[in-house]
Amino acid sequence: MRAEPQAAVYRPDPQILSLSDWLGDAVAPADFPKTEIRYRNSRWDKAVGMGNLSDEDWAKHFSRFVPLDDNLPQPLALRYHGHQFRTYNPEIGDGRGFLFAQLRDGDGRLLDLGTKGSGTTPYSRTADGRLTLKGGVREILATEMLEALGVYTSKTFSIVETGEELWRNDEPSPTRSAVMTRLSHGHIRIGTFQRLLALEERDHMEQLVDYCLTQFPGPAAPEGATAGDEPAVILMHQVVERLADLAASWMVAGFVHGVLNTDNMNITGESFDYGPWRWLPAWDSGFTAAYFDQTGLYAFGRQPEALHWNCGQFAVALRLLADAPPLLEAMERFGPLYMAAIGRRWCWRMGLSSRGEEKDAQLVSAAEKTMRESKAQPDQFFHRHRYGRGAQGEFAEALGGYAPIEEPNRYWQEEAVQSMLVDEVEALWSAIDQRDDWQPLDDKVSAIRRLGAALGNPPAPGGHLTQST
Repeated sequence: MRAEPQAAVYRPDPQILSLSDWLGDAVAPADFPKTEIRYRNSRWDKAVGMGNLSDEDWAKHFSRFVPLDDNLPQPLALRYHGHQFRTYNPEIGDGRGFLFAQLRDGDGRLLDLGTKGSGTTPYSRTADGRLTLKGGVREILATEMLEALGVYTSKTFSIVETGEELWRNDEPSPTRSAVMTRLSHGHIRIGTFQRLLALEERDHMEQLVDYCLTQFPGPAAPEGATAGDEPAVILMHQVVERLADLAASWMVAGFVHGVLNTDNMNITGESFDYGPWRWLPAWDSGFTAAYFDQTGLYAFGRQPEALHWNCGQFAVALRLLADAPPLLEAMERFGPLYMAAIGRRWCWRMGLSSRGEEKDAQLVSAAEKTMRESKAQPDQFFHRHRYGRGAQGEFAEALGGYAPIEEPNRYWQEEAVQSMLVDEVEALWSAIDQRDDWQPLDDKVSAIRRLGAALGNPPAPGGHLTQST
């Protein structure tokens, strides 16, 4: 069974203030015409000491954004650049969100409370800085399903409906508005480093590297690094390890993020910022999530390549501090790390003990072939074949010698399979949009959490974040 987040007291710790003079801009939140709480994360509010907040205080902090005690005195819109579909763009930054607070969870990790849809900032350009309520509902569904499937993801912490009518080209308009708060392990992106390279701010990059190594700690000497490596090289190894595991976790989940630009890449390896995501209806490497991804750059099967490419851009940025050879050596680890993570995570989702990289790779290959030939929906495939049951042919042969990781859980005998295909997402939204009926969404979240509990804790990824106090 999966362990629940550890309950904690509120521990403010706005470490970002040491960098705020050059990392962001103080901004004011929008003044919304109404604030109606639509979602409170009943798992993670307790983990940061906010489970006992009244609805009045919740709305005050997460829709009016009155500062939390001893925390950031004013929201901070972060500055960054980024490659967007492989084209460099220096004109971006937090355009409809900001960093609202930082605090420690029960494990001592530094977490951020950041927003989406909280109003315009200096980086909004021609946009309105708002979020549709449908966009907020989709964030809930994406983060809950990914968390259940063992992906290291941001958490949708709060959704408040804000009473405005928004016009969007990609959904029926006018549509309802909302402001979202996400709980995330930092908001430092590859694009944050790219901006410092473009401006040749060496001193600031040194400070940022130190901040990341201190506040998002991983192995002090990652495999492949040496004791004499510079801090930038150590960080490079950690980010490569994290993003290789992230890519593998998306693939095993059958998830297509849709927009894998460098400004969407958190150096903690945490998945976040869910726009045109999809889950696979069938095992198809060419399946894309974004209607505007005309070339399939971020198609399902190209996601590992995209994250590897983004690691390369991180290495380019770090050349401001370190020589190329050790950064390239770290880059070369991505492929083997990714393959090891695929096998480890695939076995976990099937409820089987790993038999080593070679055997696991054979199992993955046979399972993928079976899915392609049978046109099975991936979530149904993993549910039906949990513990290796029901396999036939080449797939059954590949399962020889594998053993269950646990006593068989009765959950996998149930006929209902939890998936997150677009038709169900649209139906859940329609109930809210047409009847203001939130019960189907609540029921879905509960069902997803049952899935997560049945799957248990995912395998520990390499290079991931250790406790910090």
